[in-house]
Amino acid sequence: MIETIKNKAQIWLNENIDPEIRKEVENLLKPENEKELIEAFYKDLEFGTGGLRGIMGAGTNRMNKYTVGTAAQGFANYLKQNFTDKKQIKVAIAHDCRNNSRFFAETCANIFSANGFYVYLFDDLRPTPELSFAIRHFGCQGGIVITASHNPKEYNGFKAYWEDGGQLISPHDKNVIEEVRKITDFSQINFEGNKNNIEIIGDEFDEIYTDKIAELSLSPDAIKRNSDLKIVYTPIHGTGVKLVPMILGKIGFKNIYHIEEQDKTDGNFPTVVSPNPENAEALQMALNKANDVDADIVMASDPDADRVGIAVKNNKNEFVLLNGNQTGAVLIYYLLKKWQENGKLTGNEYIVKTIVTTELLADIARKFNVEYYDVLTGFKFIADIIRKNEGKKTFVGGGEESYGYLAGEFVRDKDAVMSCALIAETAAWAKDHRKSFFDVLIDIYLEFGFYKEQLMNLVKKGKEGAEEIAAIMDKLRNNPPKEINGSKVVMIKDYLQSISKNIEKGAEEAIDLPKSNVLQFFLVDGSKVSVRPSGTEPKIKFYASVKGKLDKKEDFERVNAELDQQISSLLSFFK
Repeated sequence: MIETIKNKAQIWLNENIDPEIRKEVENLLKPENEKELIEAFYKDLEFGTGGLRGIMGAGTNRMNKYTVGTAAQGFANYLKQNFTDKKQIKVAIAHDCRNNSRFFAETCANIFSANGFYVYLFDDLRPTPELSFAIRHFGCQGGIVITASHNPKEYNGFKAYWEDGGQLISPHDKNVIEEVRKITDFSQINFEGNKNNIEIIGDEFDEIYTDKIAELSLSPDAIKRNSDLKIVYTPIHGTGVKLVPMILGKIGFKNIYHIEEQDKTDGNFPTVVSPNPENAEALQMALNKANDVDADIVMASDPDADRVGIAVKNNKNEFVLLNGNQTGAVLIYYLLKKWQENGKLTGNEYIVKTIVTTELLADIARKFNVEYYDVLTGFKFIADIIRKNEGKKTFVGGGEESYGYLAGEFVRDKDAVMSCALIAETAAWAKDHRKSFFDVLIDIYLEFGFYKEQLMNLVKKGKEGAEEIAAIMDKLRNNPPKEINGSKVVMIKDYLQSISKNIEKGAEEAIDLPKSNVLQFFLVDGSKVSVRPSGTEPKIKFYASVKGKLDKKEDFERVNAELDQQISSLLSFFK
């Protein structure tokens, strides 16, 4: 294998390759750097649930001018095949705050313009959901955003979008990969751009986008009465820095507190270990500010502003972080309740969640007689349901446990700008009813049952890590556990084999979803564990879900502790 890898690397020493890339490859080819050489060249980056994503540097398994260029050219070639009826194909391109993001975005703009496409390129960093909106607004056939979402600073990524504004799904994702593989020489990439085919999009488009979000507001009077709600917001050095405060002000909120150090866009994310709003550490500065100003709510978006994490005050007046399932449950409950109160529920509405997201959303949908869909992990599958139902049914909202939410149909990806507006509105609505955001969550638990979920990540880096993850999945698939934490496994869903097995009845049913490397184990006590390798990071994920009964608010701490212990025991089985 090492000789094959060295041969791949030798191609990158061609004089047509940029000098700095050549120098890096020359260094990798030194005997003492063999391990790094293998990591850089042992495979080609491929589209996962979030597109192309990897560590920046030289090599086929790295994000650089040539891997990004190859992806862009392959995507351009595929768009040409699919839109032969268009005189000129249009694409939109955006990027986040990461190192090299502007360079990669301009590289892609040059490639598409060189291929005869008309390109709408944002003048500076913008949230990923605004790119999705731009594709639909300008009538584009595709789009790209350069981002690695919440990954560490070493990473960057390339997300490709279709004409509906959603990320690529099958067969387009696989077909683009095939087109990329056909590019066997960098001379096949048209790097020399045509400036006449590139239009720079500026601040005026931000107004159009945020105006559309403002139209989603369901409780303008509640906001007016609670316009002094104290909101602490941090973009964690990312793209939400301008538009989140803009939309909050536009719908009527006046007290928005910033974290000055984290308002500075910086791809090195100097104030956090990782710019991930799922991590408590990333919100610490915001929590400190919230305590100082006695805030009502804390919100933090990730670098490309498609996901948001929040903290609210509990019944002890202490700030607590909510997980993605909890925030999603309150948000969906609020949307459906207000749609009902405003006379907007006609029986033709629906919500969407992913298979690893809390079943509480399904219970809430049933209460309001609203249809719900379960889809695979990845917001592109939620976007696909919206596309299929367009003009037939009305999408109210949806979300996934990984802190991503959406309402309305004009954006087709998770949207932290929109979510921050709706979460703040929900808090204002709750305050209007002399309740907190946390009180609403407790009310939901009292009505539907106390759902508790937790995610465990096992990080396995590099080639060896990928092999280890594959071995774990093979073992669980071929020798599944008969019981977990002393509770019998009664059903197994294998989304790769598209089979749901009822262990007690010995019966099997087909799963009507695209194939995906996901396993779910359902236990006799009502617990559920889902296992899947990440499509964008070197890790395998274990999602544990349990449910208890909450009879009165005063029992919250006790039941919460009991469920935490139950989850801990479930996850310990897989460590």
